[in-house]
Amino acid sequence: MDSFYITTPIFYVNAKPHLGHAYTAIIADAVTRFHKLMGRDTFFLTGTDEHGDKIVKAAEANGETPKEYVDKISALFQNMWPNLKVENDKFIRTTDPEHIKVVQDVLQRVYDKGDIYFGEYGGHYCFGCERFYTEKELVDGKCPQHETKPEYIAEKNYFFKMSQYQGWLLDHIKKHPDFVRPERYRKEVVSLLESGALEDLCISRPKSRLEWGIELPFDKDYVCYVWFDALINYISALGWPEGDGVKRYWPAVNHLIAKDILKPHAVFWPTMLKSAGIEPYQHLNVHGYWLIKDTKMSKSLGNVVEPLDMIKTYGLNAFRYFLLREMSFGQDASFSEEALVGRLNADLANDLGNLFNRTLSMTHKYFDGVIPAPDDAEEIEDAEIKKLGQKAMETFQAEFAEMRFARALEGLWELVRGLNKYIDTVQPWALYKEKKLKRLATVMYVMLENMRKIAVHVWPVMPEAAVNMLQQLGVDFDPQKVDISKEMDVWGLLDTGIAVAESSNLFPRVDLPKNDVPGEGEGTKKQKKTSKSPKTEAVSEEFIAFEDFQKLDLRVGTVVEVEKHPDADRLLLVRVDLGESDGPRQVVAGLAEFFKPEELQGRQVVMVANLKPRKLRKQLSQGMILAVKTENGMELLTASGEVPGGSKVS
Repeated sequence: MDSFYITTPIFYVNAKPHLGHAYTAIIADAVTRFHKLMGRDTFFLTGTDEHGDKIVKAAEANGETPKEYVDKISALFQNMWPNLKVENDKFIRTTDPEHIKVVQDVLQRVYDKGDIYFGEYGGHYCFGCERFYTEKELVDGKCPQHETKPEYIAEKNYFFKMSQYQGWLLDHIKKHPDFVRPERYRKEVVSLLESGALEDLCISRPKSRLEWGIELPFDKDYVCYVWFDALINYISALGWPEGDGVKRYWPAVNHLIAKDILKPHAVFWPTMLKSAGIEPYQHLNVHGYWLIKDTKMSKSLGNVVEPLDMIKTYGLNAFRYFLLREMSFGQDASFSEEALVGRLNADLANDLGNLFNRTLSMTHKYFDGVIPAPDDAEEIEDAEIKKLGQKAMETFQAEFAEMRFARALEGLWELVRGLNKYIDTVQPWALYKEKKLKRLATVMYVMLENMRKIAVHVWPVMPEAAVNMLQQLGVDFDPQKVDISKEMDVWGLLDTGIAVAESSNLFPRVDLPKNDVPGEGEGTKKQKKTSKSPKTEAVSEEFIAFEDFQKLDLRVGTVVEVEKHPDADRLLLVRVDLGESDGPRQVVAGLAEFFKPEELQGRQVVMVANLKPRKLRKQLSQGMILAVKTENGMELLTASGEVPGGSKVS
């Protein structure tokens, strides 16, 4: 069996976990679940980095010893993961005795090889990064990460001969184009290596300055540099050198990091491995930052997003989906509640939730809630939707394997949207009305089987929602028995005769908290006070409150049938599909003067969906279609592009 080993960086415990930590951990969890579904033997490692200057200072600021402090903060990370549905196989701490022993063994091995020497060095030391910077690396004399002026420190230390592996590393990266990915970060590392001589790495700190660290095995007066210590966790967790995990997982290791720690992972770590006689890792996967209003999250700016607050408000499924769908892996992305709510309502409520709810409801209405057996004969629409499904799953699997999550989910959503359109095209309600039950059974099975495939594929991203969707389809889910690599070629795994849920409400639409909704604020009051125009005052009296506008339920629907009103020349009977289980709504519209029935057929329109039904000339009207009068007649309001029936205007 193929293996897959994923690691997060071990998170530094100088502060409690935030959105950035949550994103990395959720990605690692989702990728692990994906490879499980692909039939691989997986191992997922995460943990905490607990040594160094910053830990000592943070502990002192809290009136605690370093050990008390790291125990407390490490527990916050360990307790966070279950709330995010992050299921790691091991949680490592750099204060673990097993890890300390491996670090000292690796240090001794590299020292015995002659790759560590004692010397004196003076350099620009950033306490925030816990590393020395060269003049070339500083930006306007400041640390590029913290934008603070480093302190010049001159002291005797131990150094790792990193420079002698520069040529080997550059050659290795060029021979293995996916060693560092995405490509932009590979180019950055290559540029760094080609720009000049690589300096040797200071790997110790004198105990006279710092005692909180792993003691060097060859000199009791020094502790190990935090980065040389931390990086070794990736092999110490597997029981290096003789542990079963080393042979089982190390050849397939994928490191997952944020871009701020690219150099330690892309330069320090592979040269350390080469010196120690250990094969380099398979891939280094680098993601960008989550920004708040185009600014990096920072405690000092007070813009840190608390993951548990978002989950409490919007649910874990929406939170996980948003993180993987919104950020193009490798690039920065902006986080906002508005964007999260937009994704939740559009992708989950309108698209996926609507698909499940209307299909399950129709199954109950037309087949007493039991999955029908499809007829052997298939129409062209069935073949087309199956082909779309194969393409969607192929795209999802290929892109997810390369950690291009946004593309993977967009590919899968092509099928979600396609199925909603398929319903509008084949019109199950019309088939039922015409008593074409064999054809209707095929249509419903095509829908339900594709929904099963979608639910299985979405499990890595939204595990709780996926299990619930499968349960609604009457399917017991066991990831050990699923192989999604075969889903593109296999059809009909959904058993017929099984009862399904009556409806689905996994993704209810949500509104932003009122304090985030524009309304009557200080700006409005000031405008009224300073307004001197009588005409402006007259207009302002006609304003309605935002809450009044919210009472309108405006929906986009597709016109599926049009005929003339039998008793009124200017009226048309327009049947609009809003994705509801009861079928299309009838609207009595005064459009006959401007449109022929065939001109409206298939058009998407905006309508008031919560208007009280009433009879016009003995015909029931269940809403109002919105239009604009022009000099040349009438124009219909519609969306700029095709959207699923029932999409809410917001």
